[in-house]
Parts: sequence; C-alpha cells; structure tokens
Amino acid sequence: MFDPLRAYKIGFFPMMRYRFIKIPDEKTLARLAALYAEQGWWTSKDRLSMLRRMVRQSHCFLIAEEDGQVAGMGRALNAWSGEAYIHDVAVLKAFRGRKVGSQLVKRLVSRLKRDGVRWIGLIASGNSAPFYESLGFTSPPGSRAMTLGDPNV
Repeated sequence: MFDPLRAYKIGFFPMMRYRFIKIPDEKTLARLAALYAEQGWWTSKDRLSMLRRMVRQSHCFLIAEEDGQVAGMGRALNAWSGEAYIHDVAVLKAFRGRKVGSQLVKRLVSRLKRDGVRWIGLIASGNSAPFYESLGFTSPPGSRAMTLGDPNV
C-alpha cells in the first residue's frame, strides 16, 4: 500500500488523477463514505444509497484518486439561476499538504464557469476561510452565512 509520508521523504508521489463522476460504482461509494466519515460527516444512520443519490443529484461531483484510493472530493449544487454552491470539499488526512484541496476547488470553479454559472458561493466551516480566501473567495460585505436546523444532517 502507498505510504504518503515515505513518498514525501524520498520525493516521489504517484500521479493524482481528478475525475468527475455521476454514477459511482460500489467501491468508489465505499471510499467516499470513508472520506465523509473521516470528516465526521457520516453517521451510523447514513446509507450508501443516500450517498449515491447525492452524487447523482449534484451538478458535478469531483474526486481525486491516487493508487486506487479516493484522496479527496468536492461537489457543486446548481441553483439554476446563474448561481451554484461548492459543498463537501474534503481531503483525507494522509493526502493533505499536497494541494489536492486547491486543485479540487479550482477544477470545480472551472467546470461551473464553463457551465454558465456566474456566481459561486460556499460555506467556509471550521478554520477553512483562509484556504478559500487564498483561492479568491471573499465574504460579501455586510453578509454572513446562516443555517436552519442541524448542520450535520
């Protein structure tokens, strides 16, 4: 199995592959569920059928893979009014520090713009605001994110 720390020490990384998916196979679904779980976004109540629906119903769902492992993911939801929202950007801890998250967001933004989206929003949760700011995102003056209900549904 690939050891990212060892690879980093010797200066070698296999090629990270990025691809948009719409109908994931069972193996990919299980790997995505593991990534959601590592983020704390997966509970015992969640099912692969729900995840399959999330992938299919997203405007686009992007994964980063290396050596057969899903290293990261991100998706976008289209409001069909020239607006879209980037959601669920995550990278496995073992792959962090390699610009995987940046590539996921850049590729999602590029795809959305190509698809005619003029405004792209997201919620920068935890301490992720500096990461998104480094990619050009800003907080609109006088605005703040608001939610209703459990954010961990």
